[in-house]
Amino acid sequence: MKIVDIKVIVSCPGRNFVTVKIITDEGVYGVGDATLNGRELAVAAYLEEHVAPCLIGRDAQQIEDIWQYLYRGCYWRRGPVTMTAIGAIDTALWDIKAKAANMPLYQLLGGKSREGVMVYGHANGSDIAETIDEVAKYIDMGYKAIRAQSGVPGLDSTYGVAKEKMYYEPADADLPTENIWSTQQYLRHVPKLFDHLRDKFGFDHHFLHDVHHRLTPNEAAGLGKSLEEYRLFWLEDAVPAENQEGFRIIRQHTTIPLALGEVFNTIWDCKNLIQEQLIDYIRATVVHAGGITHLRRIADLAAIYHIRTGCHGATDLSPICMGAALHFDTWVPNFGIQEYMRHSEETDAVFPHAYTFKDGYLFPGEASGHGVDIDEKLAAKYPYKRAYLPVNRLEDGTMWNW
Repeated sequence: MKIVDIKVIVSCPGRNFVTVKIITDEGVYGVGDATLNGRELAVAAYLEEHVAPCLIGRDAQQIEDIWQYLYRGCYWRRGPVTMTAIGAIDTALWDIKAKAANMPLYQLLGGKSREGVMVYGHANGSDIAETIDEVAKYIDMGYKAIRAQSGVPGLDSTYGVAKEKMYYEPADADLPTENIWSTQQYLRHVPKLFDHLRDKFGFDHHFLHDVHHRLTPNEAAGLGKSLEEYRLFWLEDAVPAENQEGFRIIRQHTTIPLALGEVFNTIWDCKNLIQEQLIDYIRATVVHAGGITHLRRIADLAAIYHIRTGCHGATDLSPICMGAALHFDTWVPNFGIQEYMRHSEETDAVFPHAYTFKDGYLFPGEASGHGVDIDEKLAAKYPYKRAYLPVNRLEDGTMWNW
């Protein structure tokens, strides 16, 4: 089964996506997500100019060899652009292999480890009262787990809080907008949020929270201690991940579960964190961590150290990535939870998919492959629009982490 063509499709049905379509001489094709938020065209060019020409004529069934060829064969290994491109190719090849076998991808991976994939949604409000109302809406929709974010008094903008509640899109401008951040105000406010949430809803639902790399290790340790009584499912991205030794400080002072890794690209990014058991959930994704082939290796390493998966699943990942992730989640033994930010109607129309939501769970469906396709004619009606993520500054103007 030879690869005869590779298409790179850039489309903007509500936000920018990059899609790879690999076509074989037997008429079977597969699709993969190659979206890198705010750097979409860098990946598209990498695929078109440096990857696609090398794969024409190769056997589409040799997934492992192609992965090694793209990783080891490039002297400049790793990095988000390279690994996103590899992830897209890998996902498309797994899609082809499962279609050729006429079975859903999770069967090819080894079959079901669970009947459904528990997901969490995003509830956010400009203040605590509005966040409580949004959490209630998610509970009414059947969610068992909800990420809660609230505006911080005195700050005009806060990560995770948007005007559009269901389809939050952080890449919001042609050039980066600038937000103002105050750690002191945030640390005073967050415990109040979860005190109100537990008082209102009790402990029957899982609550999660994303710090978004804003704190120092000592600050994160203090926040973790202050939130322990509220029994969070996890505290996400408490500090920037570059200095991984910082998580030792957090671990020494709090038992709150820690989640990390949506920006990780390879197993080497999380090796020490996993082996030292400094985190509880690894959040690497199919698209940014080199596809299903490499994510399986990360999950297997994590399993040895009692760490579970919690794959990133925001709207900057296309339904193709979500479909592939759900098949992975259905199979992986050490599954924890799956993030699920719903896509817009325009996006769902461009990417018809077999997965469905019911009572707090997503189900990948029984279509062969990963169950997601792309409508190329419809995608062509939504041309690329440059969009950047915001940047963050402290109140004195110092650049900070977004």
